[in-house]
Amino acid sequence: MSRLLIGKKAPSFRAKAAQGDKIIDGFSLDDFLGQYVVLFFYPLDFTFVCPTEVHAFQEALQQFKQRNAQVIGCSVDSGFSHLAWLSTPKAKGGIEGIEYPIISDLNKKIANDYGVLHEEEGIAYRGLFLIDRQGMIRHLLINDFPIGRSVEEVLRILDALICFEMHGEVCPANWSVGKKTMQPDAVGLVHYFS
Repeated sequence: MSRLLIGKKAPSFRAKAAQGDKIIDGFSLDDFLGQYVVLFFYPLDFTFVCPTEVHAFQEALQQFKQRNAQVIGCSVDSGFSHLAWLSTPKAKGGIEGIEYPIISDLNKKIANDYGVLHEEEGIAYRGLFLIDRQGMIRHLLINDFPIGRSVEEVLRILDALICFEMHGEVCPANWSVGKKTMQPDAVGLVHYFS
């Protein structure tokens, strides 16, 4: 059964996560309160679209850090599988050099709690959740297995949230940094289109 998580507290968990060459016990989103969190799920380690996404987030990691955002990956693989993938070179389909944590959701509870578990396959869809500094989900996107995500779009959405929080103005369609925002009322809409 699916439930909409927008505007709700991100489901909490404690899990193992791999980062660098170690496994972290008791990894929790609570450790990142006060920061934005980009939590993304991918189906499996050692697959095909997944490493392209994992590397794409790494390539933009500094841009996320500049926005006070922590990137976190998650799949249903074990922490040991994550470590093996982290030690496999990119040229061989691995994710060597990834700096951000990758959660092990071996019992599939996290994917289920976030509504991204494909129960028949036992793996997660490509779910992405933007969590604000208070731990609330402000954006989510779920792609089917063959469709990779755009990290540029994730940054644009994060910028829109930051802009709204700083200025109280809303961001219209196709907005990006430097473009016009508007007051969230009828007068603002008229002004925007004029």
